[in-house]
Amino acid sequence: MKSSRTPPETRYAKSGDIHIAYQIIGGGPLDLVFVPGFISHVEWFWEEPTCAGFFARLASFARLILFDKRGTGLSDRVAHVPTLEQRMDDVRAVLDAAGSERAAILGVSEGGPMSVLFAATYPERTAALVLYGTFAEFSSWVATPQDLEHILAYMDASWGTGASLPRFAPSVADDERFQHWWARHERLGASPGAAMALMRMNSEIDVRPVLPVVHVPTLVLHRRDDVNITVIAGRHIAQQIPGAKYIELAGRDHVPWIGDADAMLNEIQEFLTGVRHVPEPDRVLATVLFIDVVGSTERAAALGDRRWRDQLESYYHSVRQELGRFKGREISTVGDGVLATFDGPARAIRCACAIRDAVHQLGLEIRAGLHTGECEVLAGGADVGGIAVHIGARVAAIAAPGEVLVSSTVKDLVAGSGLQFQDRGARTLKGVPSKWRLFAVEHNRPPA
Repeated sequence: MKSSRTPPETRYAKSGDIHIAYQIIGGGPLDLVFVPGFISHVEWFWEEPTCAGFFARLASFARLILFDKRGTGLSDRVAHVPTLEQRMDDVRAVLDAAGSERAAILGVSEGGPMSVLFAATYPERTAALVLYGTFAEFSSWVATPQDLEHILAYMDASWGTGASLPRFAPSVADDERFQHWWARHERLGASPGAAMALMRMNSEIDVRPVLPVVHVPTLVLHRRDDVNITVIAGRHIAQQIPGAKYIELAGRDHVPWIGDADAMLNEIQEFLTGVRHVPEPDRVLATVLFIDVVGSTERAAALGDRRWRDQLESYYHSVRQELGRFKGREISTVGDGVLATFDGPARAIRCACAIRDAVHQLGLEIRAGLHTGECEVLAGGADVGGIAVHIGARVAAIAAPGEVLVSSTVKDLVAGSGLQFQDRGARTLKGVPSKWRLFAVEHNRPPA
């Protein structure tokens, strides 16, 4: 399922004649500009829960500013490959548009060299510099001209397939969902030709002479076994920037939000704010609700794509309206299915019944399943997992049309609520140990 986090508004800053796409998230006392790696797409970032969680965590202690470099993502395409100087102009344009006089700069991977140059050139606008998984000279990324030609050949023949994933995030290289996201990330970030031109420009990067001229507080982070950019590059940068703090992290993944992102985020937060993050509990008790539309495939075929999309929009509006009324939290959606969590099972049941009744007015019928159990908090709170989620999904899968079906755990926890149930007997849930006794909520909706 995709992330349910609502993406921030995308705006445009004017850098000369070029429009630079940017977003602002959070409202902390410190401005933090995220300088992305090779390519980016500020709206597609939010479709990946681990990435959305990463940015949400940064935005929890800073006013986070994201942008797409010129020639990539949602920013203007350009006739010529941009220089580091032009990219610095873009950062200043985004800062001006965001009303930021001074900001910390977080440069990731290929975004690092420009961040170094910016900090040295505009120290009055740079509160601090944080570098992750980056290099001062291109050979730390692509060691030889032969390696460069091999990468260019890949881009020419296979760009947009996601085949590069093992080089960037080996721990999720076999994850089909992430592979799909990564492949589209390539396609949305830049065309094959643009990617090749950027790579050729990168091959000329060498900011080693600039490192000793950086005089802002600097933190250098690098994963010890980074498969993309050697850790030696990070060590060199930290040695050459006066007073830089260097922290070597465990891991092989180059993508910052894959692997132990919390370890990195803790270091960034402490460096920029002086306060170390106290982790939120990673397991909580919650009631999970799964709903989906009965006969959606047949209905979509009968209505046609456009009318079905319109009806789905009305459906989701009704669902979200009831979730808000009953204090539910939308976690994710896929197709016409919705996963939500609640801190109370009675509210969850009443919300499910309210949704059933509301969408009935649209001519739709849903099935719903609920279970209460310990859930694992994932992606910085953007997602949940664990056996409780699986049980909730399986309960929903066997619910009858128009039925709100709950596990015995839910029924037992709402004693005294006035809710009434019909026993549906013990059922085997696919992939879940032992049998579970299930109950259908009687067709009524007590007041909230």
